[in-house]
Amino acid sequence: MISAINRQPTNPYLVLALAVLAPGAGHVAIGEPQRGLGFAFFTVLLAALTWHFSTPDQSFIGRAAAGLFVWALSIPDAYKLARIKAEIWKTKSAAA
Repeated sequence: MISAINRQPTNPYLVLALAVLAPGAGHVAIGEPQRGLGFAFFTVLLAALTWHFSTPDQSFIGRAAAGLFVWALSIPDAYKLARIKAEIWKTKSAAA
């Protein structure tokens, strides 16, 4: 039986693709669901706030700017964590 410690981590490029598709999805894929849900929550919350306080003549990107900013921050964070986990696993499996 393979334990979670010995299991190969999710491919960082797959994590990157998931993070681009939905805020927090990359974090959930690498086993960091609380971090991913935090990013998703603040993406929605801040997008709603900027949507509420902006004028209707703004573009969609302008109206949801704060939420999109948090989403943009979550993408490299998820990829970085996935790369770190993959490199640690690679180092441990090479040493064994």
